[in-house]
Amino acid sequence: MAAGIPMPDPVCLIENTTEKLSVNPEALKILSAITQPTVVVSIVGLYRTGKSYLMNKLAGKNKGFSVGSTVQSHTKGIWMWCVPHPNKPGHTLVLLDTEGLGDVEKVDKNDTQIFALAILLSSTLVYNTMNSIDQGAIDLLHHVTELTDLLRARNSPGLDGVEDAADSGSFFPDLVWTLRDFYLVLETNGKLITADEYLENSLRPKEGNSQRIQNFNLPRLCIQKFFPIKKCFIFDSPAHRKKLAQLETLHDDELDSEFLQQVEEFSSYIFSHSMIKTLPGDIEVTGSRLKNLVMIYVNAINSGDLPSMENTFLALAQTENSAAVQKAIAHYNQQMDQKVQLPTETLQELLHLHRASEREAIEIFMKNSFKDMDQKFQKELKTLLDGKYKDICKKNLEASWDRCWALLQDVFSPLEEGVTLGIYSMPGGHTLFIRKTEELKAKYYKEPRKGIQAEKALRKYLKSKESMSNAVLQTDRALTAKAKQMEEARVKAEAAKAEAQRLQILQRQNQRRMEERERLHQEQVRQMQLAKEKWQAEQQRMQELRMQKEAEALKAALEAETRRLHNQIQHLQATANSSSDPCILL
Repeated sequence: MAAGIPMPDPVCLIENTTEKLSVNPEALKILSAITQPTVVVSIVGLYRTGKSYLMNKLAGKNKGFSVGSTVQSHTKGIWMWCVPHPNKPGHTLVLLDTEGLGDVEKVDKNDTQIFALAILLSSTLVYNTMNSIDQGAIDLLHHVTELTDLLRARNSPGLDGVEDAADSGSFFPDLVWTLRDFYLVLETNGKLITADEYLENSLRPKEGNSQRIQNFNLPRLCIQKFFPIKKCFIFDSPAHRKKLAQLETLHDDELDSEFLQQVEEFSSYIFSHSMIKTLPGDIEVTGSRLKNLVMIYVNAINSGDLPSMENTFLALAQTENSAAVQKAIAHYNQQMDQKVQLPTETLQELLHLHRASEREAIEIFMKNSFKDMDQKFQKELKTLLDGKYKDICKKNLEASWDRCWALLQDVFSPLEEGVTLGIYSMPGGHTLFIRKTEELKAKYYKEPRKGIQAEKALRKYLKSKESMSNAVLQTDRALTAKAKQMEEARVKAEAAKAEAQRLQILQRQNQRRMEERERLHQEQVRQMQLAKEKWQAEQQRMQELRMQKEAEALKAALEAETRRLHNQIQHLQATANSSSDPCILL
């Protein structure tokens, strides 16, 4: 069962109202969420025969399907319980408990329809009866003969009035006949037999061609034809009659041990031998396909049409393949929404994304399709995908155009504002206008994700601005002619002004030269005066030096003379002393 969809309790799948059968949307939602293969086990039989108890045990619960304790039938219509298969991981066990047949309190007579739906939907049909296999139980199961009208496969003629079901054997469920409160001894001709042999003996037709024998054989032939795989289980009474009213609440130690063993064997067989619900061609039925089958059969029965096998497959193929197409389209839309950012830079980029998403969508369709004869739905899907691609291409063009046009308005707004402000209303303004245009074009080209309409939008935008460019050009030309005249006058004035300035400069230069000559003359006079003063000072210094030298020489001579005289005196003194002459004449 799909993760996150637990079923703690059964839900009504098909409600049996007084007017018609109706399907419960909640149950369909549960089936839609089951992606695993389903093993569908349904139970039919007279009301108040303990059907719901067996189904609760198959679900592994004591409570769930309503177990009545009165003579009134509790289950109305068909109730469903989806649980994980205990023996087959990755499979879902779908249990269908049907309303009891033969309820005298019912006003409507939908027993045949409920019985038919149980067979149509199940892979194993449990036929629950009381005590023994008698003619009444066989006659009740003879409702199958009415199903031959509902289930007939076209171009399959039968034998003895019974249609051949060999071509659709995989379509019909295995039959498990359960006998409740069995009281007989399994013995024939003094020999013990099995429950399966007891079932085969009960369904064996008699020899003969009388009308009475034919009436006896017809139900048995129908059962043999429609249910080639059959199994029989017998059950003792589960407890004392007074305790049966509380069967749901009784513990195992309060139930008959033989009965518990029989229930265990029955459950083990169902779990190990019940096959996946399949359709002809070994097509496994998932929860979503089972949901579609429920809708097809109920709608056919309510409308009074005969749900032949061929019509069933056509309706199922229509439903499944239409859903597969929608699932593929939804995947394609999701992938393109996630991967495509409009506008694309190139058409090839968009085509590459489309082809990748298209391949995934076709793979999903192939995985979920059902008997797509002549690839009708695959071709329909291809047509839808081609239409989707055309729509995306159109949207891509529109997105590219809108993006480029808005971008052009934004990028070139300074140019238009400049024209409005008169920036280019001057001689040479058109050249500036063209230069600015090229500059803004380069800026426009650098902007990313413009898409495939970039050049076309630019050409159209520039085409729309030709009048503005021409106006700038005309203004430029008019202002240029006037500017030339003004320029000539300006040049003449500037020439005259320049000549006057040149003369003034020459005059100033002559004045500066005369001033420079005077300055040089004065400097020469000053230098000459300085030189004269310097020479005079030098002469004076030299004379003073000479006089100083002469004075020094004279002084030196005097000093020398003095020393000479002094020395002479000393000599004389010395001479006198040496002659002892006291009289010294100085």
